[in-house]
Amino acid sequence: MGLSAWKAYRDTRWALRVNPSSGNLHPTEAYIVHDGRILHYAPREHAVEERAAVRFEQWQAFLGGRDGFLVALTSIQWREAWKYGERAFRYCQHDVGHAIAALRVAAALSGWTLRLLPEWSDGDLATLLGVDRHQDRGDAEAEHPECLALVGPSVSWHPEDRASLVDAARGATWQGRANVLSRGHDRWEIIERVTEATRYPGQLSTPNSQFPTPKQTNPQEFDGQSWELGVGSWGFTRALILQRRSAVAFDGRSTLSRDRFLAMLSTLHPDAPPFDAIHWPPHVHLALFVHRVEGLVPGVYAYLRESDVVDEWRAAMRPEFLWERVADRLFLLLPTDVRWAANRVSCDQEIASDGFFSLGMIARVESAIRDRGQWFYRRLFWECGMIGQVLYLQAEAADSRATGIGCFYDDAVHDLLGLTGQAWQSLYHFSMGIPVEDARLTTERGYRWEGGDQ
Repeated sequence: MGLSAWKAYRDTRWALRVNPSSGNLHPTEAYIVHDGRILHYAPREHAVEERAAVRFEQWQAFLGGRDGFLVALTSIQWREAWKYGERAFRYCQHDVGHAIAALRVAAALSGWTLRLLPEWSDGDLATLLGVDRHQDRGDAEAEHPECLALVGPSVSWHPEDRASLVDAARGATWQGRANVLSRGHDRWEIIERVTEATRYPGQLSTPNSQFPTPKQTNPQEFDGQSWELGVGSWGFTRALILQRRSAVAFDGRSTLSRDRFLAMLSTLHPDAPPFDAIHWPPHVHLALFVHRVEGLVPGVYAYLRESDVVDEWRAAMRPEFLWERVADRLFLLLPTDVRWAANRVSCDQEIASDGFFSLGMIARVESAIRDRGQWFYRRLFWECGMIGQVLYLQAEAADSRATGIGCFYDDAVHDLLGLTGQAWQSLYHFSMGIPVEDARLTTERGYRWEGGDQ
C-alpha cells in the first residue's frame, strides 16, 4: 500500500503507489490490528499511527492462541467523487480489489497467506477501526469500511470471540483526528444510496448460510525471487512490484507473443493466488479485443475463468459467434479488426485500441445479487480489481505496461456481445501494450531508503 515512486514535471511533484487507483486519487485507507493495537497506515511516511489498543488478553482470545494479524481497508469516496462524480463508487470498489491483490502478494513474499473474513459486518468493522467515531472525525469526509483480512502462516481457521473484540474497541481510549480534505463538497445522492444499499450485514445470504472452507495454499510455493509464467508457479520480485505503472498511451504497433498471452490468462484461474483471498467462486469473465498478439487472428474472444460457463455465455451472446476453441477456456467469437470497436466502447480512448489487446470484465450480476444480497455488488468490483492487479504485474513481467479503464459505455459493450437484460454486466475495462513514455517527467524512489541493498 506504500509509495513506489515520485514523478515530477518542472515544479510539480506527485507520488505513485504499489496499488493503482483511478486518477491516482487513492481513496483506499489501510489499517492493521496487531497485538491488540489498532493502527492506521500512513503511506507517505511508511509508518503506522496508533489509534487505540485493547488488552492483550482480549486479542489473544480472539486469535485463539494462533499467529496472525488483521489488515482492513476503507474508502473515502470524496477523493474520487470530486473529479468523477457518480462513477466514484465503482472506482473506489475497483481500488479495493487492487489493494486486496496487492496485500495478498505482499503476504506471499513473506511466506504467509491472506484471507478475507466474511463474518464481519460493515458496522462491526467500522467500530473496530474507529471510523464510526464522529467525535474523532469532525468535518472530515466520511470513511466507509470495506473489508477485513486475516494474515498469517495458516488461515484455515476462523478467529474466535469477534464480538468481544468489537466491544473492546468500542470501550478503548482513542487518539488522533482525521484530516479534512476539502473545504467544500458536492453531494452525490446516488453514491449515498448505493453505499447504503450495499452495506454488508455480516452473514452470508446463501441458503445454507455457512462460511465456505478456506482454499488451501502452500506458502512454500511463493519464493518471491522469480517470476515464472507456468501454471502452478506464481511469484513476483520486489523490484517488479515497485516498477508497476499505469500507462497513459501505447505505441500502436508492438506485439505480444501468443505463449505469453496465454500464460497471462492462465494466472487468472480462480484457485490461484491472489484469488484464494476471497471466499466466493468466480463471477467475472473476460471479453477480449485482440489487436496484436502473434499467432492469434485479431477479433473478439472470450476467456472463461471457469469452463462450465461456456454454455451459459454461448446462450446469452450473439448466435452468430463462432465459439472456436483456441486454448483452454479461450474462444474466438468473431475474427475481425476490432480496434475501432474497442476504442468506442471504452469512452473513445485510444489506449483501448493501440495496445496488444483490451478487454471488458463481464460479471454475473443479477443472479449473484438475488442469491446473496445487494451487498455482493461491491464484491463483484473487488473481483474485477483483483484481476486488474494481476494483469498489471503480468504486463511488467512482459516488459510492457497496462492500464485500468474505468470509463466505458456498458450498453455499447452489451450490444456488441449481444447481451440483454441484467444477467451479465460490464464492470471494468483494461488494456495492455508497449507504453509511450513522457520524457519530460523525472522519477525518484518512493522512499529515500529504497534502492541498493534491501
